[in-house]
Parts: sequence; structure tokens; C-alpha cells
Amino acid sequence: MGAEENVELVRRGYEAFNSGDLATLSELFAEDAVWYVAGSGVLSGTKQGRDAILAYFGELATRSQGSFKATVHDVVGGEDHTIAIQQTHAEANGKTLDLGTAISFVLREGKVVEGKEFFEDTAIADSFWT
Repeated sequence: MGAEENVELVRRGYEAFNSGDLATLSELFAEDAVWYVAGSGVLSGTKQGRDAILAYFGELATRSQGSFKATVHDVVGGEDHTIAIQQTHAEANGKTLDLGTAISFVLREGKVVEGKEFFEDTAIADSFWT
């Protein structure tokens, strides 16, 4: 797949994520995909495998009382890496999370094989999820 196809795949992933379409998300991730979450909070660390990644996405929804939203500003595609720049927003327990976030995706054969999340302020993200 080329850069344009990679951008389209990532955009489809965001649409599926924001609408809670787990079937489409499952199709977009390789079974052995890896997802890295920056920081040292309760949700930080490595998620190994599609099922663990989808469980992490579910945890975002649960912990944010269904308010988690990733608003895409731009997706920049390459042959090896595709970068999404987003605004991350969630509200829960009287707290609000509103941070710029970038995710680096590695795609192979039409599937996400790796994702790495980078937050504007990791300490704020860590604090929100506690």
C-alpha cells in the first residue's frame, strides 16, 4: 500500500473508533499489533496484540464515561509511517482532558501493526486517568 492508502486506512480507523465500531477496528489491526501509550499512568505502557489494543480502547470509553473523542486535525502518510495529529478530549469525575496528541502508525499489508501515542503533556494525561 502507498501513502494515500495508508492515510485512508488511518482515517477509517478514526471514524470507527469515534463511532464505537469494534468490528471495523478489529479488521484494521493485525492480530499481533502492538500499541504504545506514553507516560507512567494507569493506562500507559505496551498493549500486545489486537485484543489488548481493543480492550485499551474500551477502557478509554469506560473511564471517560463514554465522552472520549479523538478529533483528527491532519493525517500525514508515508510508505513506512503515517502520523495522525488529533485533539484528545474526555470528561469524567469532574475533570476534563483536552490535549494535542500525535499517533505514529506503522501499516503493513493494509493493517495497523504498530501505534505509538505521544501527548502534548503526558503528566496531564496520566493525572486524568487516575
